[in-house]
Amino acid sequence: MFEEPSTIPTYLLVEAKLRELSTQGIGAYIAHRGEKMGGLILLKISDMSGQCKLLSQQRNIDGALEWQNMFKEELVEEKRADEYSVRAINRDPDLWVIEIEDRAMNNPFVD
Repeated sequence: MFEEPSTIPTYLLVEAKLRELSTQGIGAYIAHRGEKMGGLILLKISDMSGQCKLLSQQRNIDGALEWQNMFKEELVEEKRADEYSVRAINRDPDLWVIEIEDRAMNNPFVD
Protein backbone atom coordinates (compact mmCIF):
# COMPACT_ATOMS: atom_id res chain seq x y z
CA MET A 1 0.00 0.00 0.00
CA PHE A 2 1.34 3.45 -0.95
CA GLU A 3 1.68 5.83 1.99
CA GLU A 4 1.67 9.59 1.45
CA PRO A 5 4.96 11.03 2.73
CA SER A 6 4.48 13.17 5.82
CA THR A 7 5.21 16.79 5.13
CA ILE A 8 5.47 19.90 7.24
CA PRO A 9 3.61 22.99 5.99
CA THR A 10 5.87 25.12 3.82
CA TYR A 11 5.51 28.26 5.92
CA LEU A 12 6.69 26.42 9.07
CA LEU A 13 9.66 24.91 7.27
CA VAL A 14 10.67 28.29 5.85
CA GLU A 15 10.24 30.17 9.13
CA ALA A 16 12.25 27.58 11.07
CA LYS A 17 15.04 27.56 8.49
CA LEU A 18 15.25 31.37 8.37
CA ARG A 19 15.54 31.51 12.17
CA GLU A 20 18.28 28.88 12.07
CA LEU A 21 20.20 30.77 9.37
CA SER A 22 19.86 34.01 11.32
CA THR A 23 21.46 32.45 14.38
CA GLN A 24 24.35 31.33 12.14
CA GLY A 25 24.81 34.86 10.79
CA ILE A 26 23.70 33.89 7.28
CA GLY A 27 21.51 36.41 5.49
CA ALA A 28 18.24 35.00 4.17
CA TYR A 29 14.86 36.39 3.28
CA ILE A 30 11.61 35.55 1.57
CA ALA A 31 11.48 37.16 -1.87
CA HIS A 32 8.02 35.73 -2.59
CA ARG A 33 5.52 34.08 -0.24
CA GLY A 34 3.76 31.18 -1.83
CA GLU A 35 0.96 28.89 -0.75
CA LYS A 36 1.15 28.58 3.03
CA MET A 37 0.60 24.86 3.40
CA GLY A 38 2.05 23.21 0.33
CA GLY A 39 3.86 25.61 -1.99
CA LEU A 40 7.17 24.39 -3.35
CA ILE A 41 10.39 26.36 -2.77
CA LEU A 42 12.68 28.00 -5.30
CA LEU A 43 15.99 28.66 -3.56
CA LYS A 44 18.52 31.24 -4.75
CA ILE A 45 21.87 30.88 -2.98
CA SER A 46 24.21 33.79 -3.67
CA ASP A 47 27.97 33.88 -3.11
CA MET A 48 27.64 37.68 -2.74
CA SER A 49 29.91 38.33 -5.73
CA GLY A 50 27.30 38.13 -8.48
CA GLN A 51 27.09 34.33 -8.90
CA CYS A 52 24.42 32.08 -7.51
CA LYS A 53 22.78 28.67 -7.58
CA LEU A 54 19.09 28.37 -8.32
CA LEU A 55 17.54 25.23 -6.88
CA SER A 56 13.96 24.04 -6.92
CA GLN A 57 12.07 21.46 -4.92
CA GLN A 58 10.59 18.71 -7.03
CA ARG A 59 8.96 15.43 -6.15
CA ASN A 60 10.63 12.21 -7.28
CA ILE A 61 8.77 9.12 -8.47
CA ASP A 62 8.22 8.04 -4.84
CA GLY A 63 6.74 11.42 -3.91
CA ALA A 64 9.74 12.54 -1.85
CA LEU A 65 11.00 16.10 -2.26
CA GLU A 66 14.40 16.57 -3.88
CA TRP A 67 16.40 19.61 -4.97
CA GLN A 68 17.23 20.19 -8.62
CA ASN A 69 19.50 22.80 -10.16
CA MET A 70 17.41 24.91 -12.52
CA PHE A 71 20.23 25.59 -14.99
CA LYS A 72 22.64 23.36 -16.84
CA GLU A 73 25.51 25.33 -15.29
CA GLU A 74 25.85 25.00 -11.53
CA LEU A 75 26.50 28.74 -11.09
CA VAL A 76 24.79 31.55 -13.00
CA GLU A 77 24.70 35.33 -12.81
CA GLU A 78 22.17 36.62 -10.30
CA LYS A 79 20.33 38.61 -12.98
CA ARG A 80 19.63 35.40 -14.91
CA ALA A 81 18.37 33.67 -11.76
CA ASP A 82 16.15 36.66 -10.90
CA GLU A 83 14.63 36.63 -14.39
CA TYR A 84 13.92 32.91 -14.05
CA SER A 85 12.31 33.50 -10.63
CA VAL A 86 9.91 36.09 -12.06
CA ARG A 87 8.85 33.71 -14.83
CA ALA A 88 8.44 30.85 -12.33
CA ILE A 89 6.20 32.95 -10.06
CA ASN A 90 4.09 33.97 -13.06
CA ARG A 91 3.59 30.26 -13.88
CA ASP A 92 3.07 29.19 -10.27
CA PRO A 93 2.03 31.91 -7.79
CA ASP A 94 2.02 29.26 -5.02
CA LEU A 95 5.83 29.06 -5.30
CA TRP A 96 7.99 30.36 -2.44
CA VAL A 97 11.22 32.13 -3.42
CA ILE A 98 13.89 32.20 -0.73
CA GLU A 99 17.16 34.09 -1.18
CA ILE A 100 20.23 33.21 0.87
CA GLU A 101 23.61 34.93 1.00
CA ASP A 102 26.24 32.34 1.82
CA ARG A 103 29.78 32.35 0.44
CA ALA A 104 29.93 28.56 0.97
CA MET A 105 26.74 28.27 -1.15
CA ASN A 106 25.30 25.41 0.92
CA ASN A 107 21.68 24.40 0.62
CA PRO A 108 20.41 24.72 4.22
CA PHE A 109 17.31 22.67 3.46
CA VAL A 110 19.39 19.53 2.90
CA ASP A 111 20.36 17.61 6.04
